[in-house]
Amino acid sequence: MAARYPIQYELEPRSVDAGMNWLTLHLRNMGTEELKDLDVRLNSLDTWSMYVYGTGDHILILSPSDKEVIHFQVSVIVTSRVYVSIDGRRDGEPFHWESPGVVVRVSQEPAELVSLFAMTEPYPVAGERLRCEATVRGLAESGGFRLEFWANAPSGRFDEVAVVKTKDIAPGEEVRYGAEVLPEEEGPYTLYAYLYDGAKRIGREKEYVYVRKS
Repeated sequence: MAARYPIQYELEPRSVDAGMNWLTLHLRNMGTEELKDLDVRLNSLDTWSMYVYGTGDHILILSPSDKEVIHFQVSVIVTSRVYVSIDGRRDGEPFHWESPGVVVRVSQEPAELVSLFAMTEPYPVAGERLRCEATVRGLAESGGFRLEFWANAPSGRFDEVAVVKTKDIAPGEEVRYGAEVLPEEEGPYTLYAYLYDGAKRIGREKEYVYVRKS
């Protein structure tokens, strides 16, 4: 089981078919204090990719070394990330806990968008081009994909930066594709990469960059 003190946790299964599914969350109190009145939720980081039904579950008391099992119904379209959140009381004080993101994969997908990375200094200068790079991993035999790069400026402008037709990517193969962005405004930019298999979006990643004046 993975752990972030004072909770050990495991979510299964980690690979599902598209459609309605049940995910099971195993929790264990690995600490030395009782955890009380716990509201446990499973949260989707992209509700289009995966929607979690219901409002979670409630655990009255989770004593040291105690375990609990909670079931969540989800509707899944494509591979998505979720995280577990817990709100309650520990030693009489309010208590909040979150897990890192957990990937739940859709088994039939031919590829996945692994990451998007801005290859730049910490604070790039407005008016100078910066390069971003996306990594695509093949999961099944395919005929190539469409990879789109977009940039959301501080003013709210959302512009397409580049569209790339990928090569055929073999299962297990990782390929990197890049695009250049020309930021013209000072402030926080959000860069996006979208991976499409035909008309179906099968991946989305984003990266944050703060642009300064020259």
